[in-house]
Amino acid sequence: MLGNVWPLAGIAALSLATLVLGVWGARSARTTSDFLVARQSVREQRNAAAISGEYLSAASFLGIAGLVLKDGVDALWFPIGFAGGYLALMLFVAAPLRRSGAYALPDFAEARLDSLPLRRLSTVLVVLVGWLYLVPQLQAAGRMLTLVGAVPYRTCIAVVGAVLLVTVLSGGIRAVTLVQAFQYWVKLFAITLPAFVLLVVFLVDHPDAQGGMNAPRPAAFDHSTTVRIDADVHLQFRQPVWMTVTDAAEPTDASRPALGSGDVYVQPGEYSVPAGAALRFPAGSPVPVVSDAKADNSTWLNPQQEGGAGLVRTYSIMLATFLGTMGLPHVLVRFYTNPSGYRVRRTILFVLALLGTFYLFPTVFGMLSRLYVPQLLVTGRTDMAVLELPQAVLGNWVGGLLAAVTAAGAFAAFLSTSSGLVVSVASVLTSDVFRGRVRSVRAVSVVATVLPALLALQVSDEDISLSVGMAFALAASTFAPMLVLGVWWRGLTAVGAACGMLSGGSLVLAARVVTAVWNLPSSGVTDLVKQPALVSVPVAFLVAVLVSRATPHRVPSSVRQVMLRMHAPDRLGFMDERAVPAANSSRGGRHHADDS
Repeated sequence: MLGNVWPLAGIAALSLATLVLGVWGARSARTTSDFLVARQSVREQRNAAAISGEYLSAASFLGIAGLVLKDGVDALWFPIGFAGGYLALMLFVAAPLRRSGAYALPDFAEARLDSLPLRRLSTVLVVLVGWLYLVPQLQAAGRMLTLVGAVPYRTCIAVVGAVLLVTVLSGGIRAVTLVQAFQYWVKLFAITLPAFVLLVVFLVDHPDAQGGMNAPRPAAFDHSTTVRIDADVHLQFRQPVWMTVTDAAEPTDASRPALGSGDVYVQPGEYSVPAGAALRFPAGSPVPVVSDAKADNSTWLNPQQEGGAGLVRTYSIMLATFLGTMGLPHVLVRFYTNPSGYRVRRTILFVLALLGTFYLFPTVFGMLSRLYVPQLLVTGRTDMAVLELPQAVLGNWVGGLLAAVTAAGAFAAFLSTSSGLVVSVASVLTSDVFRGRVRSVRAVSVVATVLPALLALQVSDEDISLSVGMAFALAASTFAPMLVLGVWWRGLTAVGAACGMLSGGSLVLAARVVTAVWNLPSSGVTDLVKQPALVSVPVAFLVAVLVSRATPHRVPSSVRQVMLRMHAPDRLGFMDERAVPAANSSRGGRHHADDS
């Protein structure tokens, strides 16, 4: 554990600045329009910074570096897909969606397909996607505070939940926009400054390191190292090694041999190691890795060493991230704060530039972690590489200061994404279930935070990247077909859209249950279960098209007017402008902008 004041000081400073900005930005948030859409007056540059700050979650700040540490160059498809998702959003959906007047995904479902049941289904899926994405953010924040402060995980979840609620309740999206724009620049600074410093130290200390990293051998411990296992793991050894094992209980999984206790000579193979065991490796020992990580450096540094199975996983990741972005509720709600479809496209261009800049640097942390903190490959806690690397490289007050900076950036990543998710989920629930008052949004925001926090307590040991990947897969398998077909194909019907969403979403949720219940062996089929988008997305599109073809009489009579509104240039004035989100159609009418 880091257990020192540097990272805690960085987190405390970031939290204080966030609260001050939130309170300051909330001074003029008095109406429902302020709370949900910021009066549709946010400029492109600030909105782009806020979108980038909201989008760069703990999975981006912590998870990508951890994936590079574990999987090498094959993990680079994640940042490519995360950034590329906005390109798909700009090309296919963003401007037409803004012109339609739809504030959120349920609004679009009803406005385009004239179906209240489809709106209700979309509301349920928005909540599922939002919570599935919010749980790993809370999980990452809890792990981080546990690491840097030696505080129990449950206490950490309570603390981060409280900070999140104060941020959201202070002023809704009007205040959150300012906070998230600030947090983007915090995250960019927190990833770039340490990356440059650590890379310079690496180049000075290891001028010939590239040849060693490309060698067909595992990573090695530079000095005698003791690693404590926090959760049950399966370790693979590629080379024999002498080591000392203490505090080792009987492993709960009998499918693999145990290491034993005391001084042991471990032969190559895969072994079960129980939580609580301490493994001491002498200097120069090869590093064993968890069963799903790349065991040797040459495999880690060269792409697609697994053949067809690796390609299946890669294509599935690309499809999920490229199409999943448009189905994330906290992303689309942002574009309603822009005054026109043209402004939306300009905003996304700025977003692509900001995201592209950020994603250059987690790769540096992942590469350096392979040399300086290889013990994370043993514990499986590779998500913590960004936090542990500065102290491991420098080991002095400069390393402590950089650790404070990275901890602040990681906490900003959690806060920005989580606050956007809570606001978007609460807004959708308020629009469809309650009467749209500010008091209702705040009450629902509490529920939208507490329930995912309770779920995060149950999945503390799960891989963050798996949960995030499932959230993107669910979004891509449900909302992407409805949005793309709804914007570009007049023949889509409500029943077709619903069947497509249900079929794709059911496949993803079934895969999520399977991965949560069973520890599946590594294989091509397992990769599809862990990341099912390569199957679920085409199925969702195909079902939506076939069912719509079979029900042509269900095409809405207003489809011509809606399509004209979405695709006509802004200057022609066909855009459906709303002061605030539409209320539940069963209640009739819209919210009053002065309703408080």
